[in-house]
Amino acid sequence: MRLALTAMALTALALPASAQMVTLTPEQIGEIFCMSSTGNDMAPVTALLTGEMASAISDAISKNDARIAAAPGDKPPLGDGLPWRSQPDYAHKCEVMSATVSGPDAIVELRYSFSGAPGASYINALDLRQIEVETGLPPFWRIDDVDFLADGGTMRQVLLDAFTS
Repeated sequence: MRLALTAMALTALALPASAQMVTLTPEQIGEIFCMSSTGNDMAPVTALLTGEMASAISDAISKNDARIAAAPGDKPPLGDGLPWRSQPDYAHKCEVMSATVSGPDAIVELRYSFSGAPGASYINALDLRQIEVETGLPPFWRIDDVDFLADGGTMRQVLLDAFTS
């Protein structure tokens, strides 16, 4: 009996304690965005979008595809790809500058820079929102828009404006 109780106690100690769900911080989402941007592969970012942002992108892609079908020889509105940042030129470096959390919202500022032109750097910001992904789990941070700051506008607005003419 004593051996059985000792075995049960050791087994209980070997089991992991009740694990708490780990979620990404706003800074980590900024890092993922930067790595995706400089790596020219935004696929990891698409999993981090709010439903509204994903829908805005999906709508723009559908409209772009329709324009391509209607005029195959013309450059479509999204001919340079999705406007994930305010400048279409490839930036060699992207870094998270700051993250400010205000309740269920956060702003993550990103600085883009170019190795051959250090004075040409610019700042964009990710507008994040906490959303409930599954009942009972803590809310997750998701990208709700990209703010182009000094260059004006947001990614959502640019997507809308691309198809108004």
